[in-house]
Amino acid sequence: MLVTGGNGGIGLGIADGCAAAGADVAIWGTNTTKLAVASESLRTHGGRVMAQQVDVSDEEQVETSFAAILDELGKVDAAVANAGVSGGAPFIEQTLETWRRVQAINTDGAFLTLRAAARHMVERGEGGALVGTSSTSAIHGAPGAQPYAHSKAGMLAMMRGLAVELARYGIRANSIIPGWVETEMTEGARQYDKFLDATTKRTPVRRWGVPADFAAAGAWLCDPSNPWHTGDEIVIDGGYTRF
Repeated sequence: MLVTGGNGGIGLGIADGCAAAGADVAIWGTNTTKLAVASESLRTHGGRVMAQQVDVSDEEQVETSFAAILDELGKVDAAVANAGVSGGAPFIEQTLETWRRVQAINTDGAFLTLRAAARHMVERGEGGALVGTSSTSAIHGAPGAQPYAHSKAGMLAMMRGLAVELARYGIRANSIIPGWVETEMTEGARQYDKFLDATTKRTPVRRWGVPADFAAAGAWLCDPSNPWHTGDEIVIDGGYTRF
């Protein structure tokens, strides 16, 4: 299986859950140090692990790296489009450059990754699982984060379309919608005590999530023994969007 952005945060949590369940795992990221650390951790589960430095917004890199996975692991029966970046600023101060950077990674990168995986799965003829990591910013208003929210709402729409189009090939497509999670991306936000306190109090579970909270859900969505589960959007946010 493949997890983009699998060298840290939610992606590593998902990759770890799948590796623990017995999957061979390929992870993509841009930070080589994080890739090395993550791959060593994943190997403790006993399966094969590939760690590749890939910019998912680059079509050639995606295609070449995906082909390398097939050469090494033989197949990809599950792919998780998880790589993403933020881009927060007051809307009237946001630049087109920032907008395009976020869309290039979060939207174009997801498209390129899922397209490569879907082509392989259709050709292979044995079905598979596609998973997209969205965000609760696709549900609630996300001031100062419109580029990110736009990309994550688009992820949900893309996954719905894939669920309908690819079902005839035995390919499932589902989304995970995380709430506030302790990752490198949210480190800056967690420095503001008032914000951290407010979001924690609004979360019924009374804490932010951690990457390990996504291990079981990721493994379940990628599990081939769930052939009838597609088109779903699983919110994992400690109850934040229900309060």
